[in-house]
Amino acid sequence: MRRLLLAALLVPLFTACTLTPDYERPELDVPDDFRDTAPPGETIANVDWWDLFQDDQLDLLIRTALEENKDLGIALSRIQEARLTVTAVRANQFPFLNVEASGGRARESRELVPGARSDDQFLLAGDLTYQVDLWGEFRRGTEAARAELLASEFAYRNITITLVSEVARNYLLLRDQDERLAISQRTVQTRLESLEIIQARFDKGTVPELDVFQAQIEVAVAEAAVATFQRQVTQTENALRILLGRNPGPVTRGDTLATQVFPPDIPAGLPSELLQRRPDVVQAEANLMAATARVGIAEALRYPSISLTGRYGAVSTDLSDLNSGDAETWSIGTNILAPIFNSGQLKAQAEVARERAEQAALAYEGTLQQSFREVEDALVAVRTYKEENEAQTRRAAAARNAARLSRARYDGGVVDYLEVLDTERTLFNAELEQTQTLQLYYTAIVRLYAALGGGWSVEER
Repeated sequence: MRRLLLAALLVPLFTACTLTPDYERPELDVPDDFRDTAPPGETIANVDWWDLFQDDQLDLLIRTALEENKDLGIALSRIQEARLTVTAVRANQFPFLNVEASGGRARESRELVPGARSDDQFLLAGDLTYQVDLWGEFRRGTEAARAELLASEFAYRNITITLVSEVARNYLLLRDQDERLAISQRTVQTRLESLEIIQARFDKGTVPELDVFQAQIEVAVAEAAVATFQRQVTQTENALRILLGRNPGPVTRGDTLATQVFPPDIPAGLPSELLQRRPDVVQAEANLMAATARVGIAEALRYPSISLTGRYGAVSTDLSDLNSGDAETWSIGTNILAPIFNSGQLKAQAEVARERAEQAALAYEGTLQQSFREVEDALVAVRTYKEENEAQTRRAAAARNAARLSRARYDGGVVDYLEVLDTERTLFNAELEQTQTLQLYYTAIVRLYAALGGGWSVEER
């Protein structure tokens, strides 16, 4: 009998079907490759892309952030939560076994039953319950939970890529601000020396007082720039420390921007399939998979459900007799539950699930399109900022020569101080813009690595 009971409960395991088709990736119109790539050249291998900068301090900062960042810790906890959810949901596909044991004494009413007496009763039984997954409700539930687990895993990877790129971006910005602060401080010192010379010449009556006032103005401009960059340095340090999971404070530096190693050029013909590995793209598709599975769950709820139950155990008035054959008890039954009056509600819920699946499909397509835009924008930014940096370098060198010559001409009495002021202003701005453009070039490379899901490899070409 026990074998018959078990067989009756297990047969439906092999008879379940689903009301909706299995998930298939939507057909999307996407380009084969990206348009703005460099000529073929050296590429990177499967390494941590930030190692390409060869800055030990940057490497230390990134690895600290990966260990200590709070948002990353939250994302990791969500992965564990999703894994436990998969286990819990998957259990619905299998029979539930419960064991019941009880013992007690009861007495009938002497008023209703003359001569009533007290009786003992002891029970030991196992209950087996199985809801037949006729319409694939539990199967789709497991699929949805697994898809949500996948989404949480790639959400974690997406946060990781974002975190790494933000640490790198803020570090490069900090080194740029350090350089602009140093340029401003050097300019203040140079202009103070010029002011001292011009003041002495004015005292001797060889230059007009206007030269003194203009020199004072230029000193004040440079001093204001120093204060500005000091503020920016502190604020960027604080932002970087928060990314590291630390309290605001100073940050140890490594290489300057000028001594950074240039990463290799982007290879030509990068395939668009690279974007299929972007964590946010995979996450969006996993959300679509989960939403599609939930349509099947909602549809299954509109149809009758069948449950099989069985009990086997022993009941006796004497605890010592529970193991005797006479105490044996068993039962088997089935239960059919069909929605009637709430069918309209269930139909509406199924339509809601379909709309959410459609939203997830549009979100997936939108995420993929946005990823193409980010890569294209980053590619053109890398190329143009590189060209701009080369031009700014030539401009700064020419500005230094012009400032040196104009100072010599002024000392020789050939030109007035206005020419000196003009060339020195040009030099100051050129030096500031040169270091900023170099930082923007490196930042564009970081954004490209992030846009490509963390870089690319030779094998993926």
